[in-house]
Amino acid sequence: MEEKALRSIKPYLDKLTLGVTRILEASPGVTEVMFVEKEPAERHAIVSWEQKNACVLPEDLKNFYLMTDGFCMTWSVKFDENPMPLGAMTINSISNLSRLGAPPVYNLPSAPTLADLEDTDEEEGNEDQPEKPHLDSRSLIFELDPCGGNGKVCLVYKNTKPVVSPDSEIWFLDRALYWHFLTKTFTAYYRLLITHLGLPQWQYAFTSYGISPQAKQWFNMYKPITLNTEQRSEEAEPFINKLDPSKVFRSKNKTPVLKKKLPAQPLSSQKGQTGAAPRNPVQPGSSSKRREPQT
Repeated sequence: MEEKALRSIKPYLDKLTLGVTRILEASPGVTEVMFVEKEPAERHAIVSWEQKNACVLPEDLKNFYLMTDGFCMTWSVKFDENPMPLGAMTINSISNLSRLGAPPVYNLPSAPTLADLEDTDEEEGNEDQPEKPHLDSRSLIFELDPCGGNGKVCLVYKNTKPVVSPDSEIWFLDRALYWHFLTKTFTAYYRLLITHLGLPQWQYAFTSYGISPQAKQWFNMYKPITLNTEQRSEEAEPFINKLDPSKVFRSKNKTPVLKKKLPAQPLSSQKGQTGAAPRNPVQPGSSSKRREPQT
């Protein structure tokens, strides 16, 4: 029965995971590729969430929930002949898409909140790095992925007023409560999640300090399907080819230059030319008589 169920969801699984399950199953040492099939979210549940939080879900995220209420895919590697969990790809369901930094119902007046622990150094946004979110009432933040305790991937609304066309972004909040921009749309983030195979701490590859040495070893063994070329271009200047192709790759149809052959010289003259020069050459105006050796 389980094999028939897997066969029935195989086309659906390949479409949802962009074929990454076949890549993982073909990778050396990978075992127990597990995918949790979930039913689509009810439309009234999405409407209820939007009314409760006074914001509208992005259209691509709403379509995702109408196809599957969340996403969960894990895979392990063989370590001493035993499976060890390694990769995890998670997107919370609509019911677990909870607001981050919301004040609790019962709280003491002097109790600290996440907004009190937030970095107070405000940085102005630019085209490459938008303005950072805030954990207070200036932003609406919802947790998409708990990242296994290594941080949180969040859906961020910077405009807290109810809007018809939502302006949302995807950000990563690390364990030190620093924000790092990931993507502008949920679809772009979903592709990053799949192409990085859910490797541990893969979100830190989009930070200024990068992934840990231990996680880098797993990256070397199971490389992501795609590379972050935009981040690499920021860290290092792009290589500019200054070579002139017209000078390097010259045409082969040029007129050949014919070399004239010199007439062959007699053997005696060649020996005279190749012999060593005399130690005392005859100077101009001096006697040309040679001194006979004494016997």
